[in-house]
This record gives sequence, C-alpha cells and structure tokens, in this order.
Amino acid sequence: MNNHSNPLVIAIAGGSGSGKTTLAKMILQRVGEDRISYLPHDAYYKDLSALPPNQRHTINFDHPDSLDTVLLREHIQALKAGCPVYLPVYDFKRHTRTDQTLRVDPHPVIMVEGILIFSESDLRNLFDVKIFVDTDADLRFIRRLERDILERGRTTEAVIRQYLATVRPMHLEFVEPSKRYADVIIPEGGMNEVAMEMVVARLESLLNLDVEQKSIHNP
Repeated sequence: MNNHSNPLVIAIAGGSGSGKTTLAKMILQRVGEDRISYLPHDAYYKDLSALPPNQRHTINFDHPDSLDTVLLREHIQALKAGCPVYLPVYDFKRHTRTDQTLRVDPHPVIMVEGILIFSESDLRNLFDVKIFVDTDADLRFIRRLERDILERGRTTEAVIRQYLATVRPMHLEFVEPSKRYADVIIPEGGMNEVAMEMVVARLESLLNLDVEQKSIHNP
C-alpha cells in the first residue's frame, strides 16, 4: 500500500504511429518515473498461444476485442487503491504473452497510453485527463512501417497488408471518432514541443499543488 490519495489518471490516445509513446516517454522523463505508474494498452493484448501460429496473423489487432481491457481496468483501480500490479509482457512476433510480468507500483500519477483507450466508456470514465495525439495519416503510416520492421520483425508487405485490411478501417471506425472525448488535442504528437511543454508544466503544477495541500493538512 502507499499513502497517495486520489491519484491523477491521465490518458494518451491517438492513431498508430501518432506519437503517443513519444509523449508518454517524455512525460516519464520530465516528471519522473518515481511519480508515475505507466500502463501501455499494448501490453494487454490477449494471449493467442492457443491458436496455431498461421492463424494468429489473421486476428484483427486493431479492434477493441483484441485487448484485455477488463484487466487494464482492474489494474487502474488497484493502483488507485494503492496496490501494485503486474503488467503483462507481450511478444509481438509470436502474438503471445510471455511468462514474464513487470511490477508497477502505485504513484501520484497513473498514465495510460493506447490507440483504443477512449473507445470504451467503462475505461474512459476512469480518466481524469484525456489527451489525443492527432497526426496526419501518411506520417503515422511511415512511423508504423519503420517500427514494425525494426522492432517486431515484420516485412514491408505484411505491414502494408495489415494497414489496409485492419489498421486504417479500425482507425476510421474507433480511433478517429474517440477524439471527441479528449480534453486536449495535440497536433503532430511528439514533434509538438510547445504542446508537450504545456502538458508537462500542467502536470507538475497539479502534483506540486497536491503536495502543498497535503502539507497543510498534515503539518
């Protein structure tokens, strides 16, 4: 257990390759990892080890049903209650969860990041601050292509095929409409240094205010 009351839950959404992770990492670096519990939605993909390898690639990974959002909600609620959680470690090359987990301790800020985190009301209602990273489709595709080839062992043909079959249609159906729920929209994602500075400054201000209020009530 910890003594943080009412942690601030911030959420960063946006399309694949929009710069969400860049923004999240910058916040972690600037505000401090010792003050933030970080939960990337990508870690919560459902385990497909029961399926033959050739069938795993046919799953629509850009649909909300591909993610274990129930577990993510449970983890957010546990962290808010001051309890540690164990983040799944997902193998994107095999589309399975590994046997490893990462312990995430409770902190004054809980930061959730993912493509589809605004698309479900039960999850969305847990967020205090909702940020949407809005980046042009061509830039998002280029970033996704580079990432999937370098980090996830995909071929160019496979990335293009998946983009046309599921990524783009699901973005139009789920991600783009969820932008209306955002409190803040950041154009150009991680490249928008002015907007990122404003987000970090606001977050630090809220944390410092919380510390000051606690010192007043607990002299």
